[in-house]
Amino acid sequence: MMPPELKKAFVETEYIVHHEPPFTLRIGQTCPALDELLQARKYKGAAFITACNPYSQQLNPAENGCRQTELLKELKSRSLFYLTGIGQHPKNGWEGEESFLILGIDLEAAKALAQKFEQWAFVWTTSKGVSTLVEAL
Repeated sequence: MMPPELKKAFVETEYIVHHEPPFTLRIGQTCPALDELLQARKYKGAAFITACNPYSQQLNPAENGCRQTELLKELKSRSLFYLTGIGQHPKNGWEGEESFLILGIDLEAAKALAQKFEQWAFVWTTSKGVSTLVEAL
């Protein structure tokens, strides 16, 4: 089970998507820019996932880079549409984690992907929906 202080940090984190213009996902809030993107592409949902720092154990940048490369290969092998992003807590000093916003993936597939890359949780958003934190375990 995810420690409560970690869950709090995930909820407070800003999930920034590198799009033109960039937009930010926040737990418990809707994101009009993401909703517009989902509707334009006729996708029902999206997941914001990283492969960095498995189970919140900080790795060095090279290790995290290798893990992100493996996640990218997985996305490409499944022909999933994605945008890059970064999850960054606004105050706690934890280094931001490179991530992917994966559009069109279903909730169970997103959960399996987060589990495969040893993540406590990921951000899930549906069309016209509120971003939620989904525990992967």
